[in-house]
Amino acid sequence: MFAANPLSGSKPEQYDLLLAQARALIEGERDRVANAANLSALVYHALPDLNWVGFYFYDGRELVVGPFQGLPACIRIPLDKGVCGAAASTGQTQRIADVHRFPGHIACDSASNSELVVPLSLNGELIGVFDLDSPKLERFDADDQRGLEAIAQAFVESLR
Repeated sequence: MFAANPLSGSKPEQYDLLLAQARALIEGERDRVANAANLSALVYHALPDLNWVGFYFYDGRELVVGPFQGLPACIRIPLDKGVCGAAASTGQTQRIADVHRFPGHIACDSASNSELVVPLSLNGELIGVFDLDSPKLERFDADDQRGLEAIAQAFVESLR
């Protein structure tokens, strides 16, 4: 039922399948840590060219690392720093082709070259971000953004 290898088909088809898998994986579970852990693993193993996939949760002051796949990560990220902070503070997905050109980029893993961060909000309140890093420049395109925003939304919906 769940992909252990990169998905096949067009990108929109891949994301449709991945979203269906994500929804099946978190169906009936409301615990954010459990769902974040499973979604991180699902996405990390399903999509190519990723070196980090995970969640940061907002504690009322800053973002704190949650479940993830990849090398150890920065533990705390202020809302005015880095790509994750930009997504959290603006409420807008950040799709960065070259993180080394992003002002204030935080290099938790020196191998990361591009990043996509989706802000997570519930009832209009920031709850965190869904963060993906790649060692490949320009790894993420508009199809990736749409697909990963849908997975992030499924995560948020699981918390209701």
